Amino acid sequence: MAKSNLAQRPTAAPSAFSFSLREDGVGLIRMDVPGEAQNTLRAEFGEQFDAILAQARAQRGLKGLAIASGKPGSFIAGADIGMIGRAQTAAEIESLSRRCQEAFRQLEDFPVPVVAAIDGACLGGGLELALACHARVCADTPATVLGLPEVMLGLLPAGGGTQRLPRLIGIARALDLMLTGRQLRPAQALKLGLVDAVVPGAALLEAAARAALKPRGNAAGSLRRRLRQARGGLATVQAETLKLALEDNPLGRRLLFRQALKQTLAKTHGNYPAPERIVAAVAAGYAHGLPAGYAEEARAFGALAMSAVSRECRNIFFAQNTLKKASFGVDPSTRPRPVARVGVLGAGLMGAGIALVGAHKARVEVRLKDRDAEGLARGFGQLHRFYERRVQRRAMSRAEADAELSRVTGTVDYSGFSNCDLVVEAVFEDLALKHRMLQDVEAHGRADTIFASNTSSIPIGEIARVARRPENVLGLHYFSPVEKMPLLEIIATPNTAPDAIAGAVAFGRAQGKTVIVVRDGPGFYTTRILAPYLNEATRLLTEGVSPRDVDRALVEYGFPVGPLALLDEVGIDVGTKVAPVLGAAFGARMAAPDAAAAVIEAGFLGRKAGKGFYLYDGHAKGAKPVNPELHRLLGVNAGRKLPAQEIAERCVLLMVNEAAYCLQDGILFEPMHGDIGAIFGLGFPPFRGGPFRFVDALGPDRAVAALEALAERLGPRFAPAPILRDIARTGRRFYA
Repeated sequence: MAKSNLAQRPTAAPSAFSFSLREDGVGLIRMDVPGEAQNTLRAEFGEQFDAILAQARAQRGLKGLAIASGKPGSFIAGADIGMIGRAQTAAEIESLSRRCQEAFRQLEDFPVPVVAAIDGACLGGGLELALACHARVCADTPATVLGLPEVMLGLLPAGGGTQRLPRLIGIARALDLMLTGRQLRPAQALKLGLVDAVVPGAALLEAAARAALKPRGNAAGSLRRRLRQARGGLATVQAETLKLALEDNPLGRRLLFRQALKQTLAKTHGNYPAPERIVAAVAAGYAHGLPAGYAEEARAFGALAMSAVSRECRNIFFAQNTLKKASFGVDPSTRPRPVARVGVLGAGLMGAGIALVGAHKARVEVRLKDRDAEGLARGFGQLHRFYERRVQRRAMSRAEADAELSRVTGTVDYSGFSNCDLVVEAVFEDLALKHRMLQDVEAHGRADTIFASNTSSIPIGEIARVARRPENVLGLHYFSPVEKMPLLEIIATPNTAPDAIAGAVAFGRAQGKTVIVVRDGPGFYTTRILAPYLNEATRLLTEGVSPRDVDRALVEYGFPVGPLALLDEVGIDVGTKVAPVLGAAFGARMAAPDAAAAVIEAGFLGRKAGKGFYLYDGHAKGAKPVNPELHRLLGVNAGRKLPAQEIAERCVLLMVNEAAYCLQDGILFEPMHGDIGAIFGLGFPPFRGGPFRFVDALGPDRAVAALEALAERLGPRFAPAPILRDIARTGRRFYA
């Protein structure tokens, strides 16, 4: 019997789009990518999108069109980044951009009003789709954010965003959003004119339908409309008027673009090409017309996608997603200990920050303890200032801020700690004090209360030595300022219970942190690799190199702040306190230079003392003068000039080498954890990929040769780690 022809035909993939018509004549297109938790745009959706628009256009009696998501709490989270990696040439990527531009142009040219009904993440290509609509209505829900974060991936908006956004909200504001990649809450988007209305989530579709039945608005007039609505008095109106005057004429725009480019280069030092291409694409559209702007956008997207910078930035993006599901050696079936009530010991900068992210992000109840009411008041002052800024920026309402603040309560004793699931100590780096904290928590807490130390250097096993229940003890190493720094380094001892580790990981993720877990050891991972980097920076001073030259070299190399400026900020005594611990554990390669002790002994402790490597007291903002007593104290003549590349490589190669030792010693589970830890915890240049991708890009053989040359010239602290020699000898890489 012959087989049916029907059986031989491939089954068509279900469409991500559906269309329905309401009784009021408004068509509703829903996007719902099958089998996915959130919507992302993919190249293969192009034909489906064309088909659904054709279906809507052919609908008799159509009066308006609304576009919404079929996934609650998620509009469109952007484009599928994987399709960029699958492309072989810049021309392929440029073609993707042009197809996306053309698809969105269909929305812009649609014969009836089109409204985007935004609920949840509206990012990247999702926002570009919304920008092509004639109006945008936004749900006032916690999950709703809007932004163009492509710059974080070394890219630029490629669906017309570089052209539509400036014409909607103004050039300066559009450049700010695209160059920073920052995300807006609904109230902020409304204030900028990015959306036309913000409504309760339950009313979103009805509000979008009403908007779709109105005549099309004048997007180009949004700046003037916002000027009429401006709040804040005469100063606000004057500022808006000045922006209009600057942006509404060719001479003013040229000035604005030159200034934007200058500020961009001052921040990127030429290491990141995407911001420059964003400015160029916007400028092209204004100088030569929209077609030229779209063409420049597509060309830039193709070139950037093929760059090494974008490749490394996308690697970071994929690594972050991988880490969201990583179990870090714990059986994935292990049930995490629940964390709903948290105690924090110490209301200083770190303790208050930990309490803040617990209440704000993880939405848990926090009991904050300090030794006296004065200390508590300082901690709560930090919390109040954070929420006041959020309210002023319209990132949240006063009621939302008050509700979150109410989750944090204070105490000067251990009342309220008997019900804590997790207690984090954030007190001084004193082992005896931490022992006392641990014993107090065991006395006042439950048998299953997790005790976490925020120490940056003391081995967790040393802290757990006095514990009755060492299986409850681990490390939660936060970075300052806690509310801004994305990394949480969790330290597990051989005795830490798997469900305690899993509970800490879940809690860190709930706080919005990128989490890595490392094994216990002196300095763990981040502090251990930071120490030789800082040591070498200090050692360069003893050779007569200026602190400013050292810091400038590392900032130009890609670090957000120079190593000596960093030490001044945290306190030179604090920043070097770990040196004896690491020196005792690892010997000469971790030995701190004598300069550090001499500077501390002289009272040059950094900003808090008014002087360190730089002077602070009585000096205006901006570049601080170098401490003129510094080189005299060190007994060397200042003014020695070394090439910036040599300064940077001496510091960075020691950090990279120590990262290899950490992998070799089993502190790290895998190289990717080390790369993410260095980037998000220490500011290792993202475009260089992290210590291990840095070695792979340079070539392990060249990395070993560079270290050996420095070791021969400057001493054995530069001797390559055995794992580096082995990888170089066998021709392998850290990443397949």
